Amino acid sequence: MSRTRIKICGLTRPQDVRAAVMAGADAIGFVFYPPSPRNVGFDQAAALAAELPPFVSAVGLFVNPAPAFVQQALQQVPLQLLQFHGDESEVECAQYGRPWIKAARVRPGIDLVEFAFRHPGARGILLDAFVDGYGGGGKTFDWSLIPDGLSRPLVLSGGLDPDNVGEAVRRIRPFAVDVSSGVESAKGIKDAAKVAAFIAGVRDADG
Repeated sequence: MSRTRIKICGLTRPQDVRAAVMAGADAIGFVFYPPSPRNVGFDQAAALAAELPPFVSAVGLFVNPAPAFVQQALQQVPLQLLQFHGDESEVECAQYGRPWIKAARVRPGIDLVEFAFRHPGARGILLDAFVDGYGGGGKTFDWSLIPDGLSRPLVLSGGLDPDNVGEAVRRIRPFAVDVSSGVESAKGIKDAAKVAAFIAGVRDADG
C-alpha cells in the first residue's frame, strides 16, 4: 500500500510548525490571502519556513493573486510548491516556473475530469468543499462526486479531522490529504495533539 502524503495548512506559529514536523507531516502550508484568519506576512512565513528540516516542503497558498504578489512571496519565502485556490487559469498558475497544484471547489455538477483537463500543468488536483470564501471552512463534501480515473494525483481536503481522515483515506485512497481547521484549537492556532492524532489516523488507514 502506498503512503498517503500529509500537508498541514494555515500555520502561523513556530511551535505549530515544529509539532507538525515532529508528528510526521510531509508539507506545511502558508496562507497568503489577506482575508483569511490564517494569513501570514512574507517575513513571518520566512521565519516559519526556517523551522523546516530537509524533505519537508513549504507550500504557499494563493487566491487570485496579482503576479507581483506571488513574485514577492517567492523572493522572500523558500516555497517548493504553489497552491492556487481561486479562479486562476493554467497560464496564470504556470507563469512562475514553480511546481503548482490547483484547487477545485466541489459541488454537484462540477466536472472534475474536465477541470483537470483545463489545468494540464498542475502536479495535482486538490479537492475542497464549496464554501463561502476559499478553503478553511471545515466542511466536508460528498466524496461520491469524485470520479474514477482522474489523470493527476488527488489531494483530498475539506473538513478532514482526526475522526474522519481514516475513513477518507480508506475510501478515496488519495495521493495526499490536506488539513487546516480540523486540527486547530482556534483559527490559525494548531493543536499539537490533534495534529498527531490526524497523522496517526492516516498512517493507520495506510496499513
